Amino acid sequence: MNQRTLALIAVFIATLIYGLNYTIAKEVMPIYVKPFGFILIRVVGATIIFWILGLFFKIEKIEKSDYKTLLLASFFGVGVNMLSFFKGLSLTTPISASVMMVTSPIMVLIFSSILIRKAIGKQRIIGVIIGLMGTILLITYGNSSNTGATNSNWGNFLVFINASSYGLYLVISKKLVEKYQPITLVKWLYLLGLIFVIPFGYNELIEVDWQEMPTNIYFNIGFVVFFTTCVTYLFNLYGLSKLKPTTVSVFIYLQPVIATIYALIAGSDSLNPVKISATLLIFLGVYLVTKQVEKSTK
Repeated sequence: MNQRTLALIAVFIATLIYGLNYTIAKEVMPIYVKPFGFILIRVVGATIIFWILGLFFKIEKIEKSDYKTLLLASFFGVGVNMLSFFKGLSLTTPISASVMMVTSPIMVLIFSSILIRKAIGKQRIIGVIIGLMGTILLITYGNSSNTGATNSNWGNFLVFINASSYGLYLVISKKLVEKYQPITLVKWLYLLGLIFVIPFGYNELIEVDWQEMPTNIYFNIGFVVFFTTCVTYLFNLYGLSKLKPTTVSVFIYLQPVIATIYALIAGSDSLNPVKISATLLIFLGVYLVTKQVEKSTK
């Protein structure tokens, strides 16, 4: 098996984990662990794992001039990103949340044009408008009768904030990614992110009744900490080292597909015309945005 095939398999496995995560994490919240408490568990666990992994690599010293950028990247990439995602997921449904996450490439384009003055062609502008129309449709009319959604509108909006925050993080961290080894960057991102997460998650974490928690919920928490946070990062990293960024980015389309199939099998969500219409608009918008980028790259 050649390296390209292995890289494609690695990225697919990472995408599969992300797709399953929506329902697996949703089963934990908010009954057994509230969302901010869950994020604190996730960030603490990931920080420990990445710092232990760092012992086996040659770690560069972070330059003083980069700490401000690193702090901003950590705030948006770990703090705002994760807190808004899990809080939103606890209020909405897995399918709506997974569709909303696909807006990340659109937000990357918007923030790139604002922060680094990246030109936007006509096709990409149309893509942004169509994608945001789908987003607004899902936020405004994406209410679900599913019992797992206590406040779909607010939950969908928070997941959109998460996607926007992640898009901003990608733009902010671009120079850091080019300058430092991935393990160096991620261990510091999570350690600094822990500072932002503790004030929000501490009270919810101490409320957790670990003795009353079913065994399968322990498995779900472990899955999120180890697989969703750590394995996906390492697998995507391997994929990016062997494949074009545009090839890896295409896999984001699979997340809602996997999330939808698993959510329907698990009975944790259902489809309706609004979700389907919003999904098609968002997919079309992201396609137009990434298609234009790919052409200009060639």
